[in-house]
Amino acid sequence: MSRFMSAWGRAAPWAAKNADGAIALVLAIVVGVLGVIPEDVFGEDGADVQQQLVSAATLLILALVATALLRDRQRQAPVERTITSGALADLPARLHRLDQIDALVTGTRMALDALQLVRVLGSRQEIAQAHAEARKDTTRWSFKGGTGTYLRAVTLPECVAAARRVKRHLTVRVEVIDPTNAEVCETYAHYRRSLSDAPDGTGETWTTDRVRKESYATILAAFWHRQRYGLLDIGVGLSETMTTFRWDLSATRLIMTVEDPNRAMTALAGTFYYENCDTELRLSFEQARRVPLEMYKKAPLSDEPTVEEVQELFETIGVALPRSYNEHDVVDIARKALRAVNPYAP
Repeated sequence: MSRFMSAWGRAAPWAAKNADGAIALVLAIVVGVLGVIPEDVFGEDGADVQQQLVSAATLLILALVATALLRDRQRQAPVERTITSGALADLPARLHRLDQIDALVTGTRMALDALQLVRVLGSRQEIAQAHAEARKDTTRWSFKGGTGTYLRAVTLPECVAAARRVKRHLTVRVEVIDPTNAEVCETYAHYRRSLSDAPDGTGETWTTDRVRKESYATILAAFWHRQRYGLLDIGVGLSETMTTFRWDLSATRLIMTVEDPNRAMTALAGTFYYENCDTELRLSFEQARRVPLEMYKKAPLSDEPTVEEVQELFETIGVALPRSYNEHDVVDIARKALRAVNPYAP
């Protein structure tokens, strides 16, 4: 008895909450029972009585089911109106905000990926390795800096040699200080001396005369290499202003160095920083005074250029040497052009 009461106690709340469904269930059981009771139990007209009871109970069950359906629909109507007028009405705006968030996340991820590819180099060895990787199989090189000492000592000879081995076209753009502009040469020399009065990696100190000779040497080196490799497309621009940075940009990476030989920054091709520096170098080169490299055939240079050949070259291209320069000065320019000392050598 206690078990029955316990079960009834659990079923009663459910039956009260779902009365129409509970009654329909009870009637369905009654109909089932009436269907299996023998006809003679209902008397002489047992079949008709049984059929009437079953039909009446069935109609009652259908009415209860319909009532339950209508009640459920009535209960759902406010919920549907709330959803339709609230969440669904705001759905386009919410989706738009989600699109904005997705675009923001994508942009942030791209920016972080780009920043991860800008790396600081902290030693001579790392910088030398980065230059070696940049020179490997490159088809182009852009340089902007002071006088191009490292360019003459390492970059240009090795890039030309690598291109010649596989008969590959090589494009080089160089921008250095204008050696005929005494003011900018003095400014650059003063800047370098202010950092250190000691000789640099080449064993020399920086003076206005040295700045001039280094820039003249870069021009001479460009003509010398152009005359010896037909697939070399090289251009030299002369700047009226100095920069404290040196940019070296190949087809695969950018390297930006400063006067500290143990500090530099590198970025791979395709990154935001690389692409913008590439644009900067192109525009800067276009604004520089162009050296007429197309006249390379009019002033041929020997494997070991003579003083007369060097003097004739600079006269032909309109970048005259100072009148004060003697034979020793011209020989010094030729030496710097073809036998430049690597300023970053260990």
